[in-house]
Amino acid sequence: MNTTSKTPITSNYIELLKKVLIDHRNIGEFEYYPLPIENANWKTAFLYPVDKLLRKRNFIIAKRKPVIHEERMNGYDWPAQALTMIGYNRLTNIEQCIHAIIQDKVEGDLIEAGVWRGGAALFMRAMLKELSVTNRKVWLADSFRGLPKPDAVNYKADKWNRLNRLKILNVGMDEVKHNFEKYDLLDDQVKFLPGWFKDTLPEAPIEKLSLIRLDADMYESTWQALENLYPKLYPGGFVIVDDYYAFKNCKQAVDEFREKAGITEPTIDIDLEAIYWRKAK
Repeated sequence: MNTTSKTPITSNYIELLKKVLIDHRNIGEFEYYPLPIENANWKTAFLYPVDKLLRKRNFIIAKRKPVIHEERMNGYDWPAQALTMIGYNRLTNIEQCIHAIIQDKVEGDLIEAGVWRGGAALFMRAMLKELSVTNRKVWLADSFRGLPKPDAVNYKADKWNRLNRLKILNVGMDEVKHNFEKYDLLDDQVKFLPGWFKDTLPEAPIEKLSLIRLDADMYESTWQALENLYPKLYPGGFVIVDDYYAFKNCKQAVDEFREKAGITEPTIDIDLEAIYWRKAK
């Protein structure tokens, strides 16, 4: 990853934290207890496409199953208990971006748009604490009640999106705050923006950003996040898109926004799903 001329030295704390966040009970073993669905009825049959997606992602299965190392490292499965879905390598990407931001004195706060249980944003706060950075905030933007219903009139690419039906994506703000408290990381440098992006991001009290991490899944949410946050990204800052290859409507939003905004900086693959790019200095 060409974010910095020097390879940062990763502390034991940060390495351990990454392993804990992706699998908090079996550190380094990459196993978990998936959430079971038993006694299937008409509701599960009606939501069969959603159930199929979850099974593909290793989330809903009836028995305990070892997670394939590559899947958990890269965030290709959906762990039932861990604080983040994104996996070890995407956490390392955040780590490297933050090292580059600090080393190159790129101004601005950090934000994650779409936080789920808060693991990735929690890791951002941990990195700032590890590096003794006290003049930057970590912002968490989320509805804290799942994804919005598709607005097929204004965002045709989301027409068949059904992620709003997944209750597992509905994580309340109190739960996320509690997760930060468990790691002793909930303080004045952590700020919450609860609500739909269309309502919160245009008026967000953020002046400058050095890191934008998007985990918005849908075209609408991805577009709204980029439209409102990218103009605040300081030169030398980073954009990370978690779902670029995972959901074609997310990819479409990113590609169309980059074209409209005249963004020519190349995107770099983190793995088979996520990308990032660095804004020219």
